[in-house]
Amino acid sequence: MKSNTARKSSFTLAAAEHAQVLRLRRLLKAPSNTEVIRRSLRLLEESISREELRRQFRVASARVRSSALEEVQELDPLVGDGLEDA
Repeated sequence: MKSNTARKSSFTLAAAEHAQVLRLRRLLKAPSNTEVIRRSLRLLEESISREELRRQFRVASARVRSSALEEVQELDPLVGDGLEDA
């Protein structure tokens, strides 16, 4: 076998899962069951990537939350400063 040849796999699905692939194929107007699986894998990977990004934002937010609150409290008295002149 050539080293640059794409590797192929076959999967056995339970009847309910196979029916789900067929339903998705019809809804997506996908040319093949394989295309349904490809799209599903791509969406799953994107979903996981988005969730990891959300987790990183939560961690970063938690790290700066106390200092950000302190800054807001310091600046709060200045919010209306100079507006009465307008």
